[in-house]
Amino acid sequence: MTETLGALRDGFASALTPVHLAWAFGGVTLGTAVGVLPGIGPALTVALLLPVTFTLDPTSAFIMFGGIYYGAMYGGSTTSILLNTPGETASIATAIDGYAMARQGRAAAALTTAAVGSFVAGTLATIALTFFSPPLADLALRFGPAEYFAITIVSFATVSTLLGGSVLRGLFSLFLGLALGLVGIDQLTGDARFSFGIPQLLDGIDVLILVIGLFAVGETMYQAWRYGRDETSDVPPQRLTGMSRDDWRRSWKPWLRGTAIGFPLGVLPCGGSVIPTFLSYTLEKRLSREPHRFGHGAIEGVAGPEAANNAAAAGVLVPLLTLGLPSSATAAVMLAAFQQYGLQPGPLLFKSHPDLVWTLVASLYIGNLMLLVLNLPLVGMWARVMLVPRPVLFGGILVLASLGAYSLNRSMLDLILLFVVGIVGCAMRMYDIPLVPAVLGLVLGPLAELQFRRALAISEGDLRVFVTRPICAGLLCVAAAVLIVPALISRRSTRAVGAAG
Repeated sequence: MTETLGALRDGFASALTPVHLAWAFGGVTLGTAVGVLPGIGPALTVALLLPVTFTLDPTSAFIMFGGIYYGAMYGGSTTSILLNTPGETASIATAIDGYAMARQGRAAAALTTAAVGSFVAGTLATIALTFFSPPLADLALRFGPAEYFAITIVSFATVSTLLGGSVLRGLFSLFLGLALGLVGIDQLTGDARFSFGIPQLLDGIDVLILVIGLFAVGETMYQAWRYGRDETSDVPPQRLTGMSRDDWRRSWKPWLRGTAIGFPLGVLPCGGSVIPTFLSYTLEKRLSREPHRFGHGAIEGVAGPEAANNAAAAGVLVPLLTLGLPSSATAAVMLAAFQQYGLQPGPLLFKSHPDLVWTLVASLYIGNLMLLVLNLPLVGMWARVMLVPRPVLFGGILVLASLGAYSLNRSMLDLILLFVVGIVGCAMRMYDIPLVPAVLGLVLGPLAELQFRRALAISEGDLRVFVTRPICAGLLCVAAAVLIVPALISRRSTRAVGAAG
């Protein structure tokens, strides 16, 4: 403990120099800006900046990368809340209630709880990163393919049953995403699957195409279909205020619970920030005395996932720094950045380059504070986006979404897929089919398949591997309970109502 505190003190002494503060501020500012754009997230931004940082010393480069990472995680929540257009998959859960709050004239409250929750979770998670990296990394080593498969099944079950009004609709959405996840080259055999002879589909369908199509293009088409059919309700400027006392009371516990969920799951290579945000959302809905509010503007549905998102962002740095194992796309790009400088992350990194590691950790504290100071004054300005006329607003979203999708691979096929997915997203909204399970199926489906087949390969085809390993069996029991218990409770409630009538 004393040695860690001493190393952290030295890290702060280095991070608080004017040059390193400038790189930290530049990173969080750039990260926030790109996080707002659909399809451009922290992984892509860090990758694009790798060639630019050749002339920088490693410490300055990684301080900037860390700022971009944290900033992009927050920036993605802005368009999720205001426009129902997540800039990152980790911001999808935030959009569910955040966008509903914005439509009710409470955009500033949603943005404020996102900013404060990001700061609280990011700070607590960075403290955990500082003191608990070795034991948490040891726990991650105990997870094998069977456990990773089981935790994805838990995520599928919770999201499919707790989002939307019908379990069947939720499962339909999930299996749609799982089917799309099969497109491309088989990860184990190298065979092409469902590519229909189109070379661009060999790499699979990019998850950002699905996210932008379902949320941005689908929402635009849906609004165009509804325009003129329903009475429009403009948001009055006087309602664009921050959090009330009741909002603070409802938010602080979800911030803490989201942090407790996000950080340990961020350590595990099981989907980065996607699983923690959805688990946080479903937990808040379970614990709420008014679960019917979720999906209709519950501030807890914004506070919890945003905290989990930022806590997981710190969590993914644990296996990267202590084991050299990336557990997210951004961590994988940062691993490449380490190798660019001739560095190998792992236990020896703390001994061979302690100045770099602890300056990076200290800069995460500083960057997190910078994010809060930078974004809180902008809450009112961002909230006024809701005052833009709806045809202009959604037309702009359509243009921005198209540019974001085309910029991924500069492929016309991506644009065609974008609008096909948008039409599907519009139809899903019309028939009240939840969108989130489809995205989760595409993101985690290939991972679940890969880990399932690896587990069977290790056990020589013995399916008992999923029930003989205690952690795996426990997780599968949780998934079964999530699917079965709500149906039993609903049936019992129906019988009680029938008996009373």
